[in-house]
Amino acid sequence: MRVPGKALSLALGAGTLLISGALQAEPRIVTSIKPVELIVSAIATEDMQTTSLVPPGSSPHNYTMKPSQRRALENADVIFWVGPDMETFLNRLLAGQEFSNRTVALTDAEHVSGEEHHNEGHGHGHDHGDGEDPHIWLDPELAIEMAETIRDALSALDGVDAAALNKNLEQFKVSVRQTDANIRDRLAPAHEISLFAYHDAFTRFAEHYGMKLDGVLTLNPELSPGARHISEVQEKLRNATHPCLLTEPQFNRQWWRSITENLDVTFSTWDPLATDIKATPEGYNDFQQSIVDAVLKCLPEDTEH
Repeated sequence: MRVPGKALSLALGAGTLLISGALQAEPRIVTSIKPVELIVSAIATEDMQTTSLVPPGSSPHNYTMKPSQRRALENADVIFWVGPDMETFLNRLLAGQEFSNRTVALTDAEHVSGEEHHNEGHGHGHDHGDGEDPHIWLDPELAIEMAETIRDALSALDGVDAAALNKNLEQFKVSVRQTDANIRDRLAPAHEISLFAYHDAFTRFAEHYGMKLDGVLTLNPELSPGARHISEVQEKLRNATHPCLLTEPQFNRQWWRSITENLDVTFSTWDPLATDIKATPEGYNDFQQSIVDAVLKCLPEDTEH
């Protein structure tokens, strides 16, 4: 049967659109953890698909991937992760040839050199004895460096709008630094209290904003601290000024409650993995403000803030 000319034209046109659509498929981006996804969401254009591997309530230190997530990695155009000291469950997989040419570690050598320059300008370092602290996204200036690396990697993909990526990066820089100034004002009252954290994830945020972190319950969240370390932390809590322990939803709540039993300690929960934050262009700033909210809950009730 012959196809009428008009119908044939429409069919050919539809076929051309399908082929064109296949050739210009949306770039597929996989991020290891939600905070990285927040930064990617600020830089990526609307036609880019972004997903994150570690789900709410899980830790990137010991997560076990599902087969569907392995397939997502296989289909990704680019994979962003912090690096081998953070998402340890990805170390062996991403080191293989299958993924090495489309994987971007945000704590690579070039990024670390930029971090050292940042530390010189702020008068403090981040060496905690076991190498660099991998929680780089908690420092807004380092988040901007991460965004620049993300922009560079996305710009290298075929068919992307490089100008739009550059524009998004500039907007991200401006908004992050505006938020940074606002946060410094909000945190002013918190310099008068003693802050303690479950593990060292909070250190970068505290250092950036000039807050003293008086103690950390465990240096490795995968291991229980020794009796001597617990005793030292308990002594610091007893001698502290309005001590506040910043806990995290990913870890056992009963464990730190047993350590602080019979001590006058305020508890506040913050989430370094940004579980409840929506992945939007403003998501990273919302995340930073959520940390401030958690810190301010530590203040005595009669404190103005």
